[in-house]
Amino acid sequence: MNCQIYQLPELETATSGTREALQAIIHTILFIRSPGPVAPHDVHCESFQMTYTRIATDNDNPLPSNAYSSSQSSRGPSSSSSSSHQTRHYNNHQQMTYHKSDLDRKVDDSIETFLRTLTPIGPELMAGNLAVSFFERRSKNKLFGLVNQEEKVVWEQWILRVVVNNTPRPMGEDEASVIERQRIQDTAEGMLKAVLLKVFELAGSETDHIPPVMYDFEISSAKRADDRDEVYSRVSNLPALINLGS
Repeated sequence: MNCQIYQLPELETATSGTREALQAIIHTILFIRSPGPVAPHDVHCESFQMTYTRIATDNDNPLPSNAYSSSQSSRGPSSSSSSSHQTRHYNNHQQMTYHKSDLDRKVDDSIETFLRTLTPIGPELMAGNLAVSFFERRSKNKLFGLVNQEEKVVWEQWILRVVVNNTPRPMGEDEASVIERQRIQDTAEGMLKAVLLKVFELAGSETDHIPPVMYDFEISSAKRADDRDEVYSRVSNLPALINLGS
């Protein structure tokens, strides 16, 4: 099985908004790619002026729905032609229930692990590549069928370049400081919205590779040999273009 790889736009945020931004992106992907009908739950961000939809858990108050399918709800205009294909995969599964202690803990723990892998790329800048992978588990026989092993077959992966900017933001109440803080906020929100819009666009572009079976996901750090030089060059050449503070 070939793995479909989606490269998302780069995300640069201040330290204070990094975790919430990653939660918004990851939960949006998981909601769209849930292997069965799920209940939606809208989350209003604290660090950004925006709302995203995620899988409802027992501690949420989901909107009333009957076997609500993510394939019919969160793909946007570009995905209308693919929703019927996704629904065919989902019809054989009962509505899935995720417990907050499972889904949220897995996402939050993965984010913390990922943030510890960030590497310096310049003054006050840390960067890394986050990967959200979907896979199915298959049994594989070895030694003439005497040994049975389970293998993970990854069929889709989302790659996100993350840059965390630790530059202190201006705290004064003078006009220049207020304008700079607003610029920082607008830039961060613009980059986050660009990533989420790309998720909707790519999610509906191709669906033939999605297996008609239950599957799982994992979040990890994806490595690329040229990351350090590539981003350091961008920062060195354009120091004033994006200057997010903490």
